[in-house]
Formats: sequence, C-alpha cells, structure tokens
Amino acid sequence: MQRVTITLDDDLVEEIDAFIARRGYQNRSEAIRDLARAGLGELATTADPERDCVAAVVYTFDHEKRELARRLAAVHHHHHDLSLATTHVHLDEANCLEVALLQGKAGEISHFAEHLMAERGVRYGRLVMVPVEGKSERSDPHGHSHIAQD
Repeated sequence: MQRVTITLDDDLVEEIDAFIARRGYQNRSEAIRDLARAGLGELATTADPERDCVAAVVYTFDHEKRELARRLAAVHHHHHDLSLATTHVHLDEANCLEVALLQGKAGEISHFAEHLMAERGVRYGRLVMVPVEGKSERSDPHGHSHIAQD
C-alpha cells in the first residue's frame, strides 16, 4: 500500500467528513479508497461499452398507463440475454417498482436501461453498473450464469 498526500479545499473535506460520519468509516483513508473505487468503477463501465458488468435497473411506473406493462415486457423480452432476474412490487393502487438484475456488456446494458426508462409512464429510473473481472459466461449447462475469473 502506498501513502499519497493530496490537498483538498475545506468544503470538500467537510463533505467527506459528513460522508464518513453517515457511513461509519473508521478514518478518511477507508472512505476515500471506497469513493475512488466507486468513481473508477463508474468510469470503467461508461468508458468501455465492451466491459463485462453486472447491473441493476430500478424503476417505478404507473401500471394503469395504457399498454405500458406490455411495452415493458417487450423490452425485457427483446433483451432476454442480459436478464438474470426481475422483481416486481406493487407500491399502491397505480404504482409499481421493478428491479431488473442484468449481466452483460456495459453498452448493451445501458441501451436496455435507456429503453426501459424512456417508456411513457415510467416515472423514475436508475441504472447501477458494476464492472466484473473476467468474462461474462452465459451458457452454463445448469441453466444459470457464472462469472469466469481469469
């Protein structure tokens, strides 16, 4: 491990210290390491569309919106090769929450998420991608996927 000295303005240090307090970090080094990993991970998935990733798309929608459930299902079926699982929760009479867990190339996952979130009636959507080391292996004889480590 290397020691690195950096200079930060007072406002940024206050934000980092508040983050440390909220999350319960033992020290600034641990927090800054996690923030750096998160930032680098995000850059890795957005900078390289061929990067293997796992992801979650979280979105809420009005299930009473005309044909929306059918359109969302069509988007899922069109990208079935990326899908690991989907969870559907009824929030109230009209609103639902879905979480789609995905695995594949960053560019394909982004494209899928953009299509879901662009549907009329989807009220909120967020994509979280995490790069994985190794290649995404989707053809397993047991019917489930694995991440092959190099």
